Amino acid sequence: MLKYTDYDIVFQEIPDEVTLAVNLSLCPNRCPGCHSPQLWDDIGWELDENALDALLAKYGSSITCVSLMGGDNDPAAVDRMACFIHSRGKHAAWYSGAVRLPDNFRPAHFDYVKVGPYIERLGGLDHATTNQRLYRITDGRLIDITSRMQKK
Repeated sequence: MLKYTDYDIVFQEIPDEVTLAVNLSLCPNRCPGCHSPQLWDDIGWELDENALDALLAKYGSSITCVSLMGGDNDPAAVDRMACFIHSRGKHAAWYSGAVRLPDNFRPAHFDYVKVGPYIERLGGLDHATTNQRLYRITDGRLIDITSRMQKK
């Protein structure tokens, strides 16, 4: 089960997209230095098709993408939500803090995916030293676009 705690419209999570970022709790990764350790806990409301549909109705054409921020506790549910997001005409993104994507990850269901635990000394996607990677998925291939997030 996926649970969300909050959400926001953001402009810097995914290049060239106006993104509804939905923060998911029950994170199993427990990254030291995490900026949102409250997401480790079992808090929030169930994120199902009805809840996501309500959010999409609220923001309509003002967003182009929905990014699920977390969900590593239930990758199959993340996959189902990505399909639902596509059915509503939006791009689907997943920010996973796992070391690697699950074996059953289906790239065709997503437009973007970020993978990698946060390691404080390496920094986030905006640092050239980051271990995290952001991919644009095109024709089922993961194309590394991490450099687009980094300060020049």
